[in-house]
Amino acid sequence: MNLSKYKACICEGAGEAAIIDILVDNDLLIFKREEMLDEKVIRIRSAKNFEERYLRKGFSDQISIIRILDSRKENFRLSKAYAHKVDVIDIITAPEIEMLIIHTENMYNQFKRSGKKPSDFCKEDLRMQDVKSYDFVKDYFRNPKTLLNAIVEYQRIAKIPKGEYCLLNLLK
Repeated sequence: MNLSKYKACICEGAGEAAIIDILVDNDLLIFKREEMLDEKVIRIRSAKNFEERYLRKGFSDQISIIRILDSRKENFRLSKAYAHKVDVIDIITAPEIEMLIIHTENMYNQFKRSGKKPSDFCKEDLRMQDVKSYDFVKDYFRNPKTLLNAIVEYQRIAKIPKGEYCLLNLLK
């Protein structure tokens, strides 16, 4: 994965943002916070809004947009004026970022048998009501090694289509 000098890290939800913050703050990613636009995770999902907020600043260099999301179908179409200056890299966390918690809790088999969505399984079976909140995820994975182990286990078990990127691809 080749990244440009400038990186915009766009996260779909609060859990994804917490995970990226943990990884970048512990120097575990292939890029540093100083390389990120505004030196933070961006929570804008619309290409049009992203263009208005960031691309009109007149960057002379190429920008890599790294989107952390659970949907393979969500489009991010930039206008023709900016498409040549930006490469969009989707990091897919399907079905949901909560799978990292399920793997950490060694509950994958029980989750599969439940037929529930990962977030519902975490809330109902693991009694983690705030599983989608930034603070909960940041606290849950306060030990970055726990997060790294969950990412590796997710990669091992998930059926990731060829050519698709996941969190493991962003690690050093």
